[in-house]
This record gives sequence, C-alpha cells and structure tokens, in this order.
Amino acid sequence: MPNSVAENVLGTAGTCTDTGTVCWTVQLIPQVWKSWRTKSTDGLSHWLVLMWGVSAAFLGSYAILLDLNIPLVVQPQLFGCLALVSWGQCQYYGERRTPRAASLMALGTMFLLGGFEAAMVFALRRPYGAGAGTEAGKRGVQFLGIASAVLISLALIPQYFEIWRLKEVAGISITFMLVDALGGVFSDLSLAFKQKFDVIAAVAYTLVVVRP
Repeated sequence: MPNSVAENVLGTAGTCTDTGTVCWTVQLIPQVWKSWRTKSTDGLSHWLVLMWGVSAAFLGSYAILLDLNIPLVVQPQLFGCLALVSWGQCQYYGERRTPRAASLMALGTMFLLGGFEAAMVFALRRPYGAGAGTEAGKRGVQFLGIASAVLISLALIPQYFEIWRLKEVAGISITFMLVDALGGVFSDLSLAFKQKFDVIAAVAYTLVVVRP
C-alpha cells in the first residue's frame, strides 16, 4: 500500500545511524578517518572508491528523474563526494602524489561527475516525462539505474583482488561497512511504500547490503 509518510521516514532511516546522524552521509567518514589516522590506504583499492564515486552520478540522476523521496535523492550525492574524498586519500597516501595534485584530482572528478549528472537530468527529464514519455526516454533512465548497479558490483573486483594479494582484510573500516549495509536495508524498505516499487533502485540498494 502506498504510504508517503512511511516512505520518507524509512528513506530517512536508511540514511540515519542510531545517534540520528545520516548513514549514507557519514558511512564513508569512518573510512576517511581511518586512512587519515593511519596515514595509509594500504589494503583499500583506489579503484573501489573511484568506481563508487562514478556510480553515484548514475544513481543520483536516476533518483532525480524518478522523483524518489528526498533522502534517496540526497544519498548518492553525499556518498559520491565522500567516495571521491577517499579516492583522493588513496592518491596521496597510496600513490604518493602531492597534496595539491591529490586534491585537484578529487575535486576535478567531483565537478566532472556533477556536470555529467546535471546533463543526464536535463537531457532525459522531458523525453522521460515522469514515466509517461517516449520509449527512448524510459530506456535512457533505465540505463542510468542499471549502470549504477553494475558499477557498484564491479567495484568489488579490485577490492577482492587486494584482499587476495594481502591474504587479509586490511585498510577497510568495519564501522563503514556496517553503516553502509544498514543504509541499504532501510532504503530498500522505503521503496516498498512507494506507489510503484522500483526494481532497479531496489537492486542497487540491495547490492549495498550484500557486497561486504
């Protein structure tokens, strides 16, 4: 049964920890903090966080075009920014780039992906027509959702390789993974209260839960 109140409450819960902070806003903060505290990103694949950042642009534009609840629209934006901050740390600590170079790489990628997301929304909003537009518009929006799910899945491959190479799980914050999974669970629940259940978005959020 559609329930806009439950949808937004659970969507917000999907972005909240027990202390009331936003899960999918702060989920990468433990990872960023761990990397900064140890001055190392050994064991954390820089391809993982980069691909997460890229996937956020696809999922963000998809959520906007489908007019999902506000928390589910905000989540990809914040997640993508923090993923790219973590990627910048990988460039600095792992690749030994200068602070200036690492910062410019991270910020430049943020602006590039932000431009891509804005372009996708601008290009598809009219042909998609809030779900009643052209077939090409519908397929374009579906592509964005599917691409985000695929990128989230593929991003695990280089991280698994790092675990295999080191023969241990190193450099990854357990707190980050736990909060990340909880965000996916509640976001999935929020979709259940929409008038029309969004399968593609559900797959993307479910992958967040099962990928650890």
